[in-house]
Amino acid sequence: MVQLQEIVDEHFQEPQPGPEEDDADYTDTDSEISEESEYDPSDETLGERLYALRDIVSPQTRGYITNKVTAAGNAVMSVLTFSGKTLWVISSSALLLGIPWALAWSEEQQVLEMEKEMKMREMGGDLLTAGTHDGASTAQQLGNALGPETKPAL
Repeated sequence: MVQLQEIVDEHFQEPQPGPEEDDADYTDTDSEISEESEYDPSDETLGERLYALRDIVSPQTRGYITNKVTAAGNAVMSVLTFSGKTLWVISSSALLLGIPWALAWSEEQQVLEMEKEMKMREMGGDLLTAGTHDGASTAQQLGNALGPETKPAL
């Protein structure tokens, strides 16, 4: 059977070098510090107070939080960058394609209005020269020009 024997190292038997413990010099310094200290908590900002609390959170947790905040910041920056580029593409496309199309469409509308006006003038000219058409009166020609569904008012 195996027997264990404790061997004491001589190094641990010697007292440590340094000042001798003297309990007579020990005093409660809390009251002295609070009275003699020039610390004023009203001068401290919220940021300084939060920075002082950093040691309460473990380094692993601080690293985790830092990584998450950095990842969220990068995601927001990516979304904003993509949105800005998309807005640039849409606005420049609208300027390069939309404005010429709108101008051409408005010109086409003007041409249609001018054609309508020309037809109205021709109709008005035909009404003024009513005596030359088969002896029909101006009211009859106007009725024919407006269509068969219109009837003269009584």
